[in-house]
Amino acid sequence: MPMKTLRGWVAAAARRFWRLGLRLTLLLGLICLAIAFGFTLYAVGALPSLQPWHTERLREEFSARLHGEIDFAGYLLREAKLFDELREKVATWDASDEALVYSRFNATGRLSLLVEGAPYNRSFRLTPAQPVGSALLIHGLSDSPYSMKALAESLHARGFEVTVLRVPGHGTLPSMMTEMTAADWTAAVRIAARDVAARASAGQLFYVGGYSTGGTLALQYTLDSLEDGALRKPDRVLLVSPAIELTKAATLANVIDLFSIVPIPLLEKVRWQEVAVEYDPYKFNSFPVNATRQVNRATHELQHALVRATESGRIAQMPPVVTWQSVVDSTVGARGVVDTLYARLKGAGHRLVLFDVNRQQALNSVQRPGARQLIERLEQGVRGYALDVVTNSHAQTSQVSVHHFLPDGTQNVRETTLVWPPNLVSLGHVALPFSPDDAAYGLMPGSGRDGIPSIGSWLLRGENGAVTISLASLTRPRSNPFWPLIDEDIDTLVAADRTRVQR
Repeated sequence: MPMKTLRGWVAAAARRFWRLGLRLTLLLGLICLAIAFGFTLYAVGALPSLQPWHTERLREEFSARLHGEIDFAGYLLREAKLFDELREKVATWDASDEALVYSRFNATGRLSLLVEGAPYNRSFRLTPAQPVGSALLIHGLSDSPYSMKALAESLHARGFEVTVLRVPGHGTLPSMMTEMTAADWTAAVRIAARDVAARASAGQLFYVGGYSTGGTLALQYTLDSLEDGALRKPDRVLLVSPAIELTKAATLANVIDLFSIVPIPLLEKVRWQEVAVEYDPYKFNSFPVNATRQVNRATHELQHALVRATESGRIAQMPPVVTWQSVVDSTVGARGVVDTLYARLKGAGHRLVLFDVNRQQALNSVQRPGARQLIERLEQGVRGYALDVVTNSHAQTSQVSVHHFLPDGTQNVRETTLVWPPNLVSLGHVALPFSPDDAAYGLMPGSGRDGIPSIGSWLLRGENGAVTISLASLTRPRSNPFWPLIDEDIDTLVAADRTRVQR
């Protein structure tokens, strides 16, 4: 082919590809606009009216861009100012408004009395007389430090000084979740970890742990410490229902709130995926689009970090990772933990504890098979880590046993005195970190405080619309009847780690 003809062919092909690319870009843009427009119609037409806690903002919240150089003392100082600002903001709202009267923001309401003013919406630290180590724990998305309180107390009872971090965007108003970023979370974790690690002297243990998105952040810090020598590597990582990966639909959060940029009050609703009554003193029930966007970014960054660590071989330097996970988890699922995280971990020091569904024969007809399939795949497959399955001793009993599988094929079964509570068919994402007698979320009869029943013990029936909250939301377990197993694990792990570092 003559050179002139060849150049002409190449130029024509380039023009065709450019036009094709332009058309595809325009088509993608139109699809995004259509999705955003459809969500806007849904949000404006279907979501309930917004309350002040959905629309008003606080100025004192930590920002990585503005405050990334402060230390943890400075972080706590900003947090104190933030909660002062919150109190001043709430004081300006109409005290006679029914929505406020029955919300978490009513300081004299029964919800506030139940949790004695909800002090664990803020960062807190538990310090024993003679610490054997330091631990940093991180709560989950839309959550508060309270979700780590039981685990913190378990570590504290074994001699740890425990710091539980309030992640930016949480503990105050749901509206603050519309502005938070994953970069804010990471910066706050780095600031807190630097302080906590420095408080563990040479020869003392340093743990990091987290629940849900807090697990994402704890793992990310650990992987970063393998690359950055300035970050102290933890001696152990403790995870509860960690968010490892989300569904592909979470990517839509990047576009569906597009029309919220239009300065029309009605379009403020477009920022929200769900608008709900804020009756929970320690967890936001309303959920903004930005929350999905930021956790999606955090999990993608974690997945990339896991790939880099695997390809470089640094994954072999990971400290022991122990995870407690419900096999049925409608928030983040269990497969990400299994196939994205634990498939890369090698060594019996890494352990995955799966809480099975209630396997009593009477429930077989209404249970989905997926949970059993995942457990069977793990039990029968080759694993590089230890696996515990918490399940019924047999199909005719509510008694629970722990089936232990080591990487070398060794198996054993440990019977327990624990039983499935009546009518409970499974655990779940929000249940695992809370003890069954927890004052706020306990499911045991009598759970609560001063005659006020715990939220986890609310079992109401009625017609839709009879009460201000969704009756369906009350059927999801809010605490873990098998929490003693986690507490026992902490006792065993701390004892083993203390023996190891003292040698």
